[in-house]
Amino acid sequence: MNSLDSSLLFGIAAASANVLGGWIVVARREPWDPRLLHGFVAVGAGFMLAAALLRMAPEAARLSGSAPLLILVGYLVVHLFEHTIAPHFHFGEETHPQLFVGSSVWASALVGLVVHSLFDGISIGSGFLVSPALGLLVFAAIVLHKAPEGFTIASVMVAAGVNRGGALGAAFAVGLASVIGVLAAQALSHQVGAALALSTGVTLYVAASDLIPEVNKEEGTLMAVLVFVGVALFYGSDQVLSALGL
Repeated sequence: MNSLDSSLLFGIAAASANVLGGWIVVARREPWDPRLLHGFVAVGAGFMLAAALLRMAPEAARLSGSAPLLILVGYLVVHLFEHTIAPHFHFGEETHPQLFVGSSVWASALVGLVVHSLFDGISIGSGFLVSPALGLLVFAAIVLHKAPEGFTIASVMVAAGVNRGGALGAAFAVGLASVIGVLAAQALSHQVGAALALSTGVTLYVAASDLIPEVNKEEGTLMAVLVFVGVALFYGSDQVLSALGL
């Protein structure tokens, strides 16, 4: 299977997780325990942080001499975006959809998650262009927060008074952005080092500046331990892929 087929397959799988998260909100009548969502976020944060620092950044540096600068650019672009274009929504707020009740801020949330999801797809596509192992690790890092992402946008839409069809459509739009990101990465395959570096900066921002602070709001040690579980899950996955020759 070539890099295009692989990245499209896993990009669609990641997008499907968005739709699944949205469907859970639409189908379920009773609210979910927010600690369960926090748990997914904590594991995903640890896995994403490890993936960005231990595999994505070194690979980007190997492929592009401008990687350190581009990683910083990717990080700062998301920071600027969250404080200008979508100032009312930050990725960590997926655990607090009640903040959007009766508000039109759902549009800001949708734009924020669509852009974030686009970079998810670019990360997956860039990873598979480098190697199957990196592609799989990036996919795993991303898919861990994809269902909560779909859960988020659907919850925000429902809380803001949008009908259930609109809520599920929003989750689909977020997932579709990942597939578009995969195709964009493939189209710019000659710039894979730059694309991977930018994606690394985005991944690092989401993990360290959005998700980890959100996890830190939870009292007790469970969420902190789950971050380490995410890191350990990354390490174990990396070792398995290495043993398989990927």
